[in-house]
Amino acid sequence: MSVPTTLTVNGVKRTIEIDDPRVTLLDLLREHLHLTGTKKGCDRGQCGACTVIVDGRRINSCLALAISHDGAEVLTIEGVAQSGAQGGRLHPVQEAFIAHDGLQCGFCTPGQIMSAIAVIQEGEAGDDPERVREAMSGNLCRCGAYQGITEAVLEAQKALGAASVRKVA
Repeated sequence: MSVPTTLTVNGVKRTIEIDDPRVTLLDLLREHLHLTGTKKGCDRGQCGACTVIVDGRRINSCLALAISHDGAEVLTIEGVAQSGAQGGRLHPVQEAFIAHDGLQCGFCTPGQIMSAIAVIQEGEAGDDPERVREAMSGNLCRCGAYQGITEAVLEAQKALGAASVRKVA
């Protein structure tokens, strides 16, 4: 028995027939929708490599059943540049990660970026590096690029804050 599940993924509404109700959101994204930017790291919700934004909140997609998010809006790393920037430019968080060497091997980078975007949207970043590290603590980096990640989040927050001030003014 298959269960139809409708998700808006990166701005596109999709209805997927799920054959097994135990399919995680991570597996649905990677195996059914071929959005492989979201990584399967520990598959236990401990590393953050699978972080996506669902209805404006970051979640570990490896712990979420796909059918439990029927009707939800899902943003993955593939949709960040097109949803967050204009003219095909990278999102300010992506630009900051590049500028501050917030990546090495790149495996954790999609989850780190998704988490950073959510931390900034939630207003959790502040301007204190320790606060950023605490807010990002659910995302692990095997290479130890934490200094660059922290600097990138702080810079992106300033850039996004300036952009929102410019839009209002």
